[in-house]
Amino acid sequence: MRSEQEAARAIARYGDTVQRLCTVHLKNQADTEDIFQTVFLKYVLHERDFADEEHEKAWFIRVTINACRDLLRSLFRRSTVPLDEAACLPAPPPAEHREVLEAVLALPGRYRDMVYLHYYEGYTAPQIAQILGKNVNTVYTGLTRARGLLREKLGGEADG
Repeated sequence: MRSEQEAARAIARYGDTVQRLCTVHLKNQADTEDIFQTVFLKYVLHERDFADEEHEKAWFIRVTINACRDLLRSLFRRSTVPLDEAACLPAPPPAEHREVLEAVLALPGRYRDMVYLHYYEGYTAPQIAQILGKNVNTVYTGLTRARGLLREKLGGEADG
């Protein structure tokens, strides 16, 4: 089991990444907070050492994506109505970002993960392939298709 100092360091270093990934997948603040806690609890209980910081960050990304998918697949999640539909939603993002954010969130999950990791986290296609357990060419194809879908949705130029 990891110490409190190690957990605090991990939260400071990877907390934003975990939270953004959860928000992209879940689109719900309460579920984001639940998964955030779950991911860092798994970290505290994880006994193996990491090879380096990149390995540790990749572990956080993989565990976060898996936890989000598990939540979305759960029977409880499928048989309830989100609280967001019954309560007031938080303030929307600025108008200039809203359209892009909505377009990215509307992408199929297989593309959304790749777009997030490439454009928001700065990973290269080979790194994304390793994190997601996919072929490098699959990642390149996915990014190309995602850009095409975004271009189509947002009405952008053919050059990107």
